[in-house]
Amino acid sequence: MPVLEGISWSFDDADLLDRLETADEAMLDEIPFGIVTMTAEGVVTGYNAAESRLSGLSPARVIGRHFFSAVAPCTNNFMVAYRFETEPELDAVVDYVFTLKMQPKKVRLRLLKQPGRRMYLAVQECP
Repeated sequence: MPVLEGISWSFDDADLLDRLETADEAMLDEIPFGIVTMTAEGVVTGYNAAESRLSGLSPARVIGRHFFSAVAPCTNNFMVAYRFETEPELDAVVDYVFTLKMQPKKVRLRLLKQPGRRMYLAVQECP
């Protein structure tokens, strides 16, 4: 488990949302799993280095775009996008397969949302 500035990071951390809210861009880029930061409307405001490597998309290509319709339309469904849209609070892990513009890739997604905060999608590649 990597340690950054005295903080260890794990996909399963109980307080992951709190940690993400206080992390700067450099810290997010050191996290070993993907992090997509979004507004409440689903517009990407952050895309860490691990997610860029996993998806093959650069942050410059996705920041400012709607994640569910323009960046990863394969997540625009009841398992991911609908939950972000309809649940006021969310901390759920979903086993998933990414299929857009790549070979199918098994991942675990962690959907994180609380009122008044940014939304986060954590992405952990499965072996």
